[in-house]
Amino acid sequence: MDIIFQTWSWYISGFLIGMIMLSLIYFGKSFGMSSNLRSLCSMAGLGKRVAFFDFDWRAQRWNLVVVLGAMLGGFVAVHFLSDTSNVDINPKTIAQLAQLGIEAPNGKLMPDALFGISILESPKSIFILLIGGVLIGFGSRYAGGCTSGHAISGLSNLQIPSLKAVIGFFIGGLIMAHFLLPLILK
Repeated sequence: MDIIFQTWSWYISGFLIGMIMLSLIYFGKSFGMSSNLRSLCSMAGLGKRVAFFDFDWRAQRWNLVVVLGAMLGGFVAVHFLSDTSNVDINPKTIAQLAQLGIEAPNGKLMPDALFGISILESPKSIFILLIGGVLIGFGSRYAGGCTSGHAISGLSNLQIPSLKAVIGFFIGGLIMAHFLLPLILK
């Protein structure tokens, strides 16, 4: 059981993701989380009102199982397999967070000031979350998929649009982390 509680090396995780991708390619499937939102909207009947959601969602139901598995896996990992002793954040990152007024996560991967339930007490934080959600939804739709779909599935299929999208995701993340986040948190 010790191997489950430890952080896995990149080459083990990468190998497992690669094997999953090979099996998806073999079965003619493509992977992505944001496509599940379209499936859920179609299941809810929005296809009768919006043409974009008018498709056979049943052909994508296997991907909905992936979402359920990700949610269940996250729950199990946080509540039963968490070992805070192996979370080691770079001291420079902790110092940068302190400059922004965010205390160190103390054994967690994410600081409570950004990801705790207390964030819902501030109207400014709720507004930022709403705007961020809309931008992420628009961006994933505009890019034709989300980070997992493009970076894992699209790149493994050697798709040039996925390479462009992943480059855009990284540039956007760097701009957000280095320029916009300090402005937002002031």
